[in-house]
Amino acid sequence: MEDYRVYRFCRKELVWNMAMYLVLDGIISHLFFRSWLAFLLFFPGAALFLREQKKLLLKKRKIRMQSQFLTGMQLVCTSLQAGYAVENAFREALQELGKIYDEDAFIIREFRFLVKQIGLNRTVEALLMDLGNRSGVEDIRNFAEVFSTAKRTGGDLIAITRNTVSSIQQKQETMQEIETSLSGKVMERNMMSAIPLFMIGYVEMTSPGFLDVMYHNTAGLAVMSACLLVYGIAFLWGRKVTEIQI
Repeated sequence: MEDYRVYRFCRKELVWNMAMYLVLDGIISHLFFRSWLAFLLFFPGAALFLREQKKLLLKKRKIRMQSQFLTGMQLVCTSLQAGYAVENAFREALQELGKIYDEDAFIIREFRFLVKQIGLNRTVEALLMDLGNRSGVEDIRNFAEVFSTAKRTGGDLIAITRNTVSSIQQKQETMQEIETSLSGKVMERNMMSAIPLFMIGYVEMTSPGFLDVMYHNTAGLAVMSACLLVYGIAFLWGRKVTEIQI
């Protein structure tokens, strides 16, 4: 099964992200240096840009996986409370999940695989531990460890499952509240990040030749390079400030 800790671009995503970087590279090179040489010098930065985009997409995928896993385990918990054995609880949950998610959804594929492996006499706890390790999602891994311990020691599996699912749900709700409260600040950050570029572009369009002194000479190159450096640091700092980990 897939290792979700590693994100791989599909062809469409790769083309789209490369196009975004080329446009960004062109805008930066023109506004700050008006040079094709600058465009070529910045081109290797595509590797760093793609790496950051992978991190962003991986983070979004983990959030979706966590949400789907929570839904799946809530259905498993409901089935356990109805008197189903653990193995049958996952089968019942899979049927209900098919009414909620598409066939290619993470939780559908993983629960289908889990049910199939149960039929081959693999234990549920081993399969959940494997999923926790492959997912790279801390909550899934923690749940698998708690579930495995409860199953091995003969604890109250229903109560432990219910309490663990409740804990994951509370954490997820807290994350959603934080993201909602930060959404306005993130939009402000993005707007503020774009303003310097718009200002340079506006001056260039409305007053042709006004900024010529800043290009194609040593002093202008030094000043614009310093401005670009400060702009880059400010952008990264602003992004760091609006990122909160729970």
